Amino acid sequence: QVQLVESGGGLVQAGGSLRLSCTASGRPAVSMSMAWFRQAPGKEREFVSAINWGTPTTDYEDSVKGRFTMTRDSAKNTVYLQMNSLKAEDTAFYYCAAKVDGITRSSSAYRYWGRGTQVTVSS
Repeated sequence: QVQLVESGGGLVQAGGSLRLSCTASGRPAVSMSMAWFRQAPGKEREFVSAINWGTPTTDYEDSVKGRFTMTRDSAKNTVYLQMNSLKAEDTAFYYCAAKVDGITRSSSAYRYWGRGTQVTVSS
């Protein structure tokens, strides 16, 4: 069982930056992957980024490429999402998720989920 706790959300002006953190209870296995998803009001949950704990291969949704960076700190069992050049359309509730094996963009493949953190970007 893996429990995930997110932090770092908040209110920021357009063009600003935020860093989200997701800490996993227990040590994620090198075969595990972790991801960030987001959900805006009235919209479906969408993939943002993912990282394989062992490799660490990453994947990003096109709209965040070049602006968001996902990294992991093995010593702290934590993944980070550094978000720069934030836009109003990045406003959403951001969720951390984990799964066994390789990264995927499909939310249904992720078994473990955090409770999420709100990111609000004012224009």
